[in-house]
Amino acid sequence: MQLLDGKKTAEDIKSEIAAEVQKMKNNGEKVPHLAAVIVGNDGASLTYVGSKVKACERVGFESTLVKMPSTTSETELLKKIKELNEDTNIDGFIVQLPLPEQIDEQKVLMAVDPSKDVDGFHPENFGKMALDMSTFIPATPFGILELLERYGVETKGKHTVVIGRSHIVGRPMSILMGRKGFPGNSTVTLTHSYTKNIEEITIQADIIITALGVPNYLKANMVKDGVVVIDVGITRVADETNPKGYVITGDVDFENVSKKASFITPVPGGVGPMTIAMLLKNTLLAREMKILKLL
Repeated sequence: MQLLDGKKTAEDIKSEIAAEVQKMKNNGEKVPHLAAVIVGNDGASLTYVGSKVKACERVGFESTLVKMPSTTSETELLKKIKELNEDTNIDGFIVQLPLPEQIDEQKVLMAVDPSKDVDGFHPENFGKMALDMSTFIPATPFGILELLERYGVETKGKHTVVIGRSHIVGRPMSILMGRKGFPGNSTVTLTHSYTKNIEEITIQADIIITALGVPNYLKANMVKDGVVVIDVGITRVADETNPKGYVITGDVDFENVSKKASFITPVPGGVGPMTIAMLLKNTLLAREMKILKLL
């Protein structure tokens, strides 16, 4: 069994991006600028956005954090997005989800300029991804592809089972794993809460990508020997023996499934760090695309 080490790989990618940024500086070019909008005081979101700002510092990007109160109206947020769309100094920006209930997430995501949508959530970018056109791939799926590629995990002709059909992970992964090229060219089965006898499907899988958010859902008796397992799930599970009072757990019963797997991602330290690294990569891409348009 080989561990797909997202933490190490993400650091490698950040070092590569930092080198590109240094070249830009040496050439007198403007460095990439990423902005993040956060509405409210959700603890997990604040932590996540904070780590994105630190990652920008690490690679030499400029960054802007826009904090808005939880009472922010949809109109106020849309006005802020319009400002960011029109700000030529900002190359890419994200709106941290979830948003307060008075705001329509879909309307907000639609308002983001597709050329600055480094999260890859805008329908224009999602559509381009589905059609195999050059675009921003959502950061978590992009990170999974990068892990598979850098570890040389064979995907051609393999049976990939995706568990979960979210717009952020499950659905894009099902499209990307079936596309032409590497990683891709696999036969994909997309499973979800209405899938019957899911164990009969997972036991046949060569590659399993699970993004369900149910701790320890995937058990050893649900997988075959030599399976590749990508665990996107991340849940806080109460644990009184831990000083923090909880442990971070993925969708996979790691202890037992890892004994049968050929490759597996740990939680934490697997897909999570890759998501931030690929957000940076998308921001670098946004800056490069802007330069090409200016030439």
